[in-house]
Amino acid sequence: MRRIAFWLVAFASVAGVLASTTPTSGHADEETAPIFVTNIPPGYRDWRLISLAHEEGNLHSFAAILGNDVAIKAYRDGKLPFPDGTIIAALHYGHVPSEENDKVFGAPQSFVPGPPTNVQFMVKDSKKYASTGGWGVGHFNKDGTPGTDAQLKTCFPCHAKASRDFVFTRYAP
Repeated sequence: MRRIAFWLVAFASVAGVLASTTPTSGHADEETAPIFVTNIPPGYRDWRLISLAHEEGNLHSFAAILGNDVAIKAYRDGKLPFPDGTIIAALHYGHVPSEENDKVFGAPQSFVPGPPTNVQFMVKDSKKYASTGGWGVGHFNKDGTPGTDAQLKTCFPCHAKASRDFVFTRYAP
């Protein structure tokens, strides 16, 4: 009888522990692992150039796309999907005409980076960011403050349309 009581108590204890640690909704991963990158990766300004981007319309910007060593190796090796540890940074600037260059060229045709507008990051961690294809995203304003949730919530739906593991930028060796 004691043996049965022991097993009943043991079973109830294990069941209680499991019940208290199991998520109660299908959205627990979103609560414990947000898709937003909240810290600027250190040393990103020393990373290597992946490519440049020029966006018109409302953005009207230039961007330098940089990658950490993991990103550069993946780009050079043509490795898709990108491995965990890949970090891609996009340094965005407004663009302005260059009167100095235009004088040399003899016509208004040259534009250079203007004031910085923001820096954005994509961080690959297939476990932490499983709900968004393994990518976390970050947006930081020109003063280093984080972007708003509204800004960040637009990142994944757009990048989900990219044909190369959620990344638009191609490598420009």
